[in-house]
Amino acid sequence: MKLFDHYQRAMLSLPVKERYSKEDLLTSTFLMEKSGHLEMFYSPHNEAVNENGRIMIIGITPGWVQMEIAFRTARRLLEEKKDTAEIVTAAKKAAQFSGSMRTHLIQMLDELGLPSFLDFPDAAALFGEERQLLHTVSFIKYPVFANGKNYTGHQPPIQKSPFLMNYARKTLETDILPLERPLIIPLGKAVEDVLRVFIGAGKVEESQCLLGFPHPSGANGHRHRQLRERKEALHEKLRTFFAT
Repeated sequence: MKLFDHYQRAMLSLPVKERYSKEDLLTSTFLMEKSGHLEMFYSPHNEAVNENGRIMIIGITPGWVQMEIAFRTARRLLEEKKDTAEIVTAAKKAAQFSGSMRTHLIQMLDELGLPSFLDFPDAAALFGEERQLLHTVSFIKYPVFANGKNYTGHQPPIQKSPFLMNYARKTLETDILPLERPLIIPLGKAVEDVLRVFIGAGKVEESQCLLGFPHPSGANGHRHRQLRERKEALHEKLRTFFAT
């Protein structure tokens, strides 16, 4: 929670608003680091780690929508004088894969039959009453923007950027290795490519990774076809994982 403590005064200086603009948050105050055309900003929602998580969903980096929701949630709870642990947990709960991406993700996990292996009615339970079994994170924990737009995992690829891979390795140490062999669901090829680097280095087992899972973003117009084509193989990976 060190970064939260570092930025807490700056967050308190923000007015309490129903919605923040990029002019409010994408400022030098919250700029963490810059590398070429990439800029990384602080956001309070990826500092909470659920070390009891059995299911891990990994994204690339939080986008603007997630960042804004996290700040809005944290600022409101700071006003209510909640403690740090409660604030970062609530910010994460509100922001994790929020919006249409969460809806698509739940539908895709339902289609693969994940709930049946967990004895859940549907995958939405992972974001609700069974939240204690879920840990979500992005390989790059803090929002990265490329020329002012959401970084999408390309230009450059994460594994080709020492700047970004440094943060991905930190996430491996803080969020993946402390968990007891979770099922890892990478969201899209950019995340999968980084996972393969760690698999090759012996840090993560391939058998615990649902490689080939399509990115659930609405921007991925091929996700339905990709899931349909890979459904049988992905279901078999789930069956094998939960059988061991």
